[in-house]
Amino acid sequence: MSRTIKFAKAGGPEVLEFLETEVPAPGPTEVRIKVKAIGINRAESMWRTDAYIEPVKFPAGLGYEAAGLVDSVGRDVSGVALGDEVNVIPSFSMNQYHTYGEVILVPDYAVVKHPKSLSFAEAASVWMMFVTAYGALIEDAKVNKGDFVLVPAASSSVGLAAIQIANYAGATSIALTRTSAKRKQLIEAGAAHVIATEEVDLVEEVMRITDGKGARVVFDPVGGPNFPKLISALAFRGTVYIYGALAEGDTPMPVLAMIAKMPVIKGYNIWLTTGDETRRKAAVEFVLKGLESGALKPVIDREFKFDNMVEVHRYLENNGQFGKIVVTV
Repeated sequence: MSRTIKFAKAGGPEVLEFLETEVPAPGPTEVRIKVKAIGINRAESMWRTDAYIEPVKFPAGLGYEAAGLVDSVGRDVSGVALGDEVNVIPSFSMNQYHTYGEVILVPDYAVVKHPKSLSFAEAASVWMMFVTAYGALIEDAKVNKGDFVLVPAASSSVGLAAIQIANYAGATSIALTRTSAKRKQLIEAGAAHVIATEEVDLVEEVMRITDGKGARVVFDPVGGPNFPKLISALAFRGTVYIYGALAEGDTPMPVLAMIAKMPVIKGYNIWLTTGDETRRKAAVEFVLKGLESGALKPVIDREFKFDNMVEVHRYLENNGQFGKIVVTV
């Protein structure tokens, strides 16, 4: 028997329930894992409220990331064995699999060997953040030396990953944050420049930093009413990746600025990378090399216990964290 967290209806954190369940033996291409740590993502909060990119099928589980020990493998599984230390990378629908549990089943393609240099908590934190940023900045945009990369919501886990990956590629990162309160932390985390968007003119600052050229890439999880400023801060024919909706509501399109800048605006999510075997393996290799070299480092804001998952979701929705929230089991 294992405790698993599920919810029977959409709502606030209080809808999360602990259920005693018997986790079945893995199917032919599944792996059963005894969980040691779980990475927490904004997507799971949106899933809980049924406001994500696919509708929830109730009763529902949730969770994309985990680290732990292999408990059992299906007959067709190769590459991992009983007792191995492994991680789960986001590469499945939460209508099919989920990681909020003491023992979980996941598809074999979502399982990677645990990086030896990381604790379970650190390993549970790295895959969503780094693979999301990798897919946009490296795989698609191919950022390089001389590029400026604008990172809104820079103190989020994916924002911090984007800063590290831009730096790793030789580009110059420009972190956006609402006030100066996190400026020092962002500089220490590797941001070449920090702009407090409620204190200075965003577009003027970007143009000053880039010598009037603008940023070639914007990696935006926010959208909302400030989106036109990002277009104005963009270089001619630059690219905006929008991968979240933290601002909620409508995101206006500044038609004249778009005609002037001729930008590429792309909706983006991690599945483009993790949903393809070749791309997924390349992403894992990139992240592992970055971790081994020290260029990429996990950033954990706070650790909670599994028993406190309702409190975890309340903390997540306060939007005050710097880096990743992790739950230990």
